[in-house]
Amino acid sequence: MNVNSISQIKVNPNIPQISPGDTVRVSFKVKEASRERVQTLLGLVVRVRRGAGGGNFTVRRVTYGVGVEHTFPFASPFLEKVEVVRHGKVRRAKLYYIRRLSAREARLKERREKIAEKAGVVEAVGEEGEVEEAVVEEGVAGEVEKVE
Repeated sequence: MNVNSISQIKVNPNIPQISPGDTVRVSFKVKEASRERVQTLLGLVVRVRRGAGGGNFTVRRVTYGVGVEHTFPFASPFLEKVEVVRHGKVRRAKLYYIRRLSAREARLKERREKIAEKAGVVEAVGEEGEVEEAVVEEGVAGEVEKVE
């Protein structure tokens, strides 16, 4: 008998794929006395831990000059919704160095996707790394003209 089969962790379907450097808006249930309310937290994902216990992620926010970090388990039933606001460009898996930076220094550049659609022009990275541009014609679904 396998221990992992007995304690099967159910992943919360309201959590999208997140990675360190992402700015997320987390809505979670808070129980105060006899009532329950939903609180939101907008912050930077400092770390993501995955593993047999379901894993967790830590969100950091600076409010009124005080840094606040909150760790959320992926399998928590108290998580209502996690929404990715923007993807940050980082080169580390754990962003602990952000703690000692000022707010201005802690700003991250936005990560760009491989296919970006801007003003009717689609850029795609081809083989050997060259960028291919194509103009998307309005009214024609799925057809792309190659621009030379």
